[in-house]
Formats: sequence, C-alpha cells, structure tokens
Amino acid sequence: MQTSFNDRFDQHGAWRRDFALRLKLLGEWMKDHDLVDSALEERLQRLETQVRSDKVMVAFVAEFSRGKSELINAIFFAGYGRRIMPAAAGRTTMCPTELGYDANVPPSLRLLPIETRLRPQSLMEWRMVPEKWTRIDLDVNDPKRLAIALEKVAETRRVTPEEARLLGFWNGQAPEENPPLDSRGLAEIPMWRHALINIAHPLLKQGLVILDTPGLNAIGAEPELTVSLIPQAQAIVFLLGADTGVTKSDLAIWREHLIGDGHDESTRLVVLNKIDTLWDALSTTAQVQDQIDRQQSATAEILGIHKAQVIPVSAHKGLLAKVTNDTDLLKRSALSELEEALSQGVLGQRRKILGAAVSTALVELRSEAARMVHIRRRDLSEQTAELRELQSKNSPVIKNMRSRISQEQTEFDLGGVKIHAVRSVHLKLLREVFKLMGPVSLKVEMSQLTATLQKKGIKFGVKRAYGETFDQLRGSLTRVQAVSAEIQTMLAATFRQLNSEYGFSLLAPAMPEMKRYLHALDQVEQSHLKFLSVTNAFRLAQPEFSARLVRALSTRIRVVHEAILGDIELWSKSATAQLDAQLRERRRNFSRRLEAIDRIQQASGGLNERIAEIEAQGTALHQLESKLGELTGYVVNALDLAEADSSRVSVPV
Repeated sequence: MQTSFNDRFDQHGAWRRDFALRLKLLGEWMKDHDLVDSALEERLQRLETQVRSDKVMVAFVAEFSRGKSELINAIFFAGYGRRIMPAAAGRTTMCPTELGYDANVPPSLRLLPIETRLRPQSLMEWRMVPEKWTRIDLDVNDPKRLAIALEKVAETRRVTPEEARLLGFWNGQAPEENPPLDSRGLAEIPMWRHALINIAHPLLKQGLVILDTPGLNAIGAEPELTVSLIPQAQAIVFLLGADTGVTKSDLAIWREHLIGDGHDESTRLVVLNKIDTLWDALSTTAQVQDQIDRQQSATAEILGIHKAQVIPVSAHKGLLAKVTNDTDLLKRSALSELEEALSQGVLGQRRKILGAAVSTALVELRSEAARMVHIRRRDLSEQTAELRELQSKNSPVIKNMRSRISQEQTEFDLGGVKIHAVRSVHLKLLREVFKLMGPVSLKVEMSQLTATLQKKGIKFGVKRAYGETFDQLRGSLTRVQAVSAEIQTMLAATFRQLNSEYGFSLLAPAMPEMKRYLHALDQVEQSHLKFLSVTNAFRLAQPEFSARLVRALSTRIRVVHEAILGDIELWSKSATAQLDAQLRERRRNFSRRLEAIDRIQQASGGLNERIAEIEAQGTALHQLESKLGELTGYVVNALDLAEADSSRVSVPV
C-alpha cells in the first residue's frame, strides 16, 4: 500500500524533530566541555534552527478553472470531510494565497487590499506591516465556518478601466488580456492583492507551506509572485485539463513562468486533472486508459519533459473518495500516485539538502574539536615533562623554572600587538565587503535600470540596461570574492606564523563559495527576462508595472546579498573565534603551569601529586574524545537513516 503525502510529511516532520534534538544535545555537550568556539556554536544553533523550522513550499499553478483549489482540498484537507478552499465552476482563486502556520499568530485569514499596488512597497515589505492587512479570525474546529471564511479570497470588486489600468489589470494595447466590461462599463478585478491563511493544520505545523496562485493575467500583473514566491517553492504542481490537454494559454504559463529559470525541472509535476471527464460508459476501461495514456504522452512531448512527470488525476473524485472512504474510487482517481510523486520529489530532496548542510558542519565540528583536544593533550604532555624534570631537583631550580614560565608568558602577551594589527586589517577588508553588498551599493547598481524603466512610453534600450545592471552586480560579487581571497591569504599566513612561533594548530577556514551566488544571480536575471520581451513592451510602458518590476527585482537581489553577507560574517567569525579559543587555552596553560610550580614550592609531596593529576586529566581527555566520537556518530546515524529512506522512495523522473 502506498504511503500518502500526508503520512510521508508526518514522517519527515518526526525526522526533523529527532534530528534537531540530536544536534541540540551535541551542541550543549560540546559547550559544557569547552570544545566549541563561539562561531562553531552559532553554526550549530543555526543548523538546529534550520532543521527544526525548515519550510517546504508546494506551489499550485494553472490557468483558470483547472481545479487547483479542488486538488488542494483533496490532498491536504479531505480530513475535514468537506471542501475548505473555495472550489467551484469558474474562477475561484482571485489572489495569490499562502497557507502556513506561525505559532505566534492566532488562526486567521489576513488579506492585503488590492489598493496597495498603488504604493511603492513590495509584498515582502507589506508583510512587515500587519495593521495594513484585513484580519479575519478563523475557527479551525468548525469546518463549515472555516470554509465560509476562506471564501473571501475569491471576492472581487468592480472598477472603471482607468482604475483597472492603475492597478495593473488593464492594458490598452492588448485588449484580449483585459477583463470584460459589464453593462455599466466596469471591469471585475480581485478585491485583495495577497492572502495569508494561518491555521494549525498538522502538516502546516510541521513546516508545509501551500501557495495557491491565480490565473495567467493575475500572475502577469504581479511580478513579485513569479520572480520571488514561485522560485522559492520546493515543488511546483502545474495543472492542465485532461479533456483539453495543453492549450495556448497553458503553454504560455509553462514557458514564461515555470521553465528556463535555472531550477531543477524534476521538481515540476504536471497534473492532467479531470480525467473523470474521459470516463465513458460506452468505452471499456482499457480504451479509457489508452486515451489517458495518449494525452499523457502528448503533454510530455509538448512541454519537453519526461512522461513520468505528467500524472493523470481526478481531484474531484479523489476528494469524494476520501470523504466517503471509497477505496475503489480513490484508486481510480489516481490521487495516490500524485501524492507518492510529491513525497518522493519534495521530501527526499529536502532531506538531502539538510543532510548535506549538516554533513559539512559535522566535518568542521569534528576538525575543531580534534584541534582543541590536540592542544590540551600537547599542553598536558609539556606540563608532565616539566614536572618530571623537577623530580630530585632543589628549590633554586624550581624557582628558576617559574621565572622561565613567567618570561614565556610575558613574551606571549607582547605578541598580542602583532595579532591586533592583523585584526585591524581583517576588519578593514570586511568593511569593504559589507559596503559592496550593502543597500547603498545596490541602489547605485540598480540606478541605470531604474531610470530606463521610469521613462515614459515604450522602454527602448531596457534589455541593454538590464544586462549592464547584472554585469555590474556580477562584478561586485567578483570583487567580494577577490577581497575574501585576500583575507584568506592574510589569515593563512598569519596562522602559519602563529603555529610556528607558539605551537598553535590554527587552520584558516575555507572561504565561502561564491559560485552558487553567481548562479543565484543568473536565476534572478533569467526569471525577469520574460518581462522584457516584445510581448510585454506595452505592459512595461505602464509606470505602475515598471515600478513593481524594479521593486520585485531589488527585493530578490537583496535576499542574495544578505545571504552572502551572512556567510562572510560566519566565515570571518570562524577564523577569529578559532584564534581566540587557542589564545585563551594558551593563557590557561600558563596559569596551570605556574599554579603547579607554586604548589610544589609549598609542599614537598606536591610534585608527585601534580603529576598524578595531569595523568588523570590525560585519561579524562581520552574519554572525552571517545564520547565526542559516540555523539557525532549518533547524529551521523540519523543522516544515514534519512539517506537510506530517501533512496528507497526516490524514483528517477
């Protein structure tokens, strides 16, 4: 029997909670035994938070009346025994709708008025201003009242063509895209720009985020949806009608919004919905299946994907089957095949991504901990050698050794001036990196494109300005890479010198890899190119649309820059924290050596006692090393189990 997406997601949530707990216990144990520096401790905390609060977004995209909302009801909300998301003939999803869970927000539906399109703020900025949203509290224990409340996402209003133009729903140069006018000469447009639904559904509580998008015209009018929200999705479910196949408008959505943006196309699932319309009492089951197979093959060929990525489904019959517990109808609806594909593609991929991040962190953690153990073992060996050298020696010899240790400590403290100078250069270079990736620099780099898009009428030269803007952005990133390499070279040379002079075991951490961020910039560039095509020339001529496009672009690039700065900051902290930890350990060593000499001077039997103490510390250090291996192995074992589970469920597409 196949495991449903809901059950598989439950398993994924349980794995994340268990794995996060293992990381937390490991981090706390290492901190208690002073085996991590502040940077590594922060890295572990970030990793634990990432695993515990990891979000998985599934976006549903389609033209109008393809059954998106019905499919969402069938997969996620059949347990309510009725439809929860509005799903009826015609257009029901009027604005982009996100379903998720935030424990800090009461169960509610928040709606952003469509008039906010007239303001310069992006959707991301509006999220930070909750008082501007209309909030409706939800009763999640009453399915009927919940469904009625959620019907508000389908609300519309009537406006004049001029109002529709200002809001981005009317294009005088492309009348075929405009909404029809009623007898009063008014056009119907969505009442809301965006909807956020916060409910404590079991799957949403575990990190699932569902994005229900409106049709083609609304997607085109809201650039931020296509260039920011949809690219964040771990899986995209693209719905077609099994009775119509790939229509011209379907193909336009696929080509303009869902492919060619640098994302893994295996995360795109195409659903041939409404296969029940092909069920014919005058045809045999084999004939019906043959017709479905032909439509499946034709769809895959037109879209340029593998046939296995096209899944025939009846969302309506699947929902009905789940509500009525009709096993035969559920099997015939093929809903389980779609749920299985989502489980394999989405959850297996998320575990691999999280596993890769944890594996990298564990390598660094083991390396740093081994370095700390090595330093302590070496210090114990030096102390033991010094103390054994004092056996059978008289008081002047012991006094002379104390003076020698004090002299070493003084010389070591004087070396701090050199370290301070290196820190100053390090901070100066870091400030240059932060300036290059800061908001002021981004505004300057975007100025040429902004000025071009703000010109009235047709935007001649916009593609050239666009290309030059991204060349500048890549140039800044290349400069960041060069400055980082300069920092890396300086740190490596300084660490080698300190290792030679003081017997440290410093190792300059690997600098952040910029290739993935260059790839991210390429993705952003590609995802916006579609808006600069000839077919969008008249839309670009609208100041409101151009302004929204620039805001969406700036927001996406800002996210990339902030991620770069986060990596640079953590990398820098890893280097300085490592140095601080070994400086601190060396100062402790001086204190321990002086304390041992003082105790020996005060009591004749203190020498043998101190040697025995150091040997006991050596034994404890060995036990500490064994325990570290046991605890890290405990975390690695969870990774191996996850990898094995992913391998069992993954099917190549």
